[in-house]
Amino acid sequence: MKVLIPLATAILVMAHPAAAQTLYKLIDKNGKVTYSDTPPKDFDGKVVPVEVDTKRNSATILPPGTATQQVISPDKAKSADNADARLKQAQARLEAARKDLAFARDNPRDGEVERIGNVGGGARPVPTEAYERRIAGLEQAVRDAEEELRRVERSR
Repeated sequence: MKVLIPLATAILVMAHPAAAQTLYKLIDKNGKVTYSDTPPKDFDGKVVPVEVDTKRNSATILPPGTATQQVISPDKAKSADNADARLKQAQARLEAARKDLAFARDNPRDGEVERIGNVGGGARPVPTEAYERRIAGLEQAVRDAEEELRRVERSR
């Protein structure tokens, strides 16, 4: 029953995000906390109004490897013939390529690193050929993005 009231309140809040801009946190004498979207009447406890910003936390988090899909399309930048747009596109591609490479180095996939043990104990990580090929491809993507950025900067 303790979980049911906050759960029902949360469902109501999510169902009507535009209408619910102020929530009320109700704290009774025993410290039990519940939430309501209307101010209570004759409540023997503490009532704390909580302002809800419906525009907050609206960013989309992309998984690694998808950042390059979020830049301005080459056709759009060329058709507009906008040097600033092409420069931003090149900078975004370079940043995305660097992030993808850093993520891959810090987080090898399953099976990309093998552990080789010693007779005296302990093991050391050894990257597989597949991992090294993937890293080499990501390094090449960084070099290509750097070259593209240099070309765009020279054309300005």
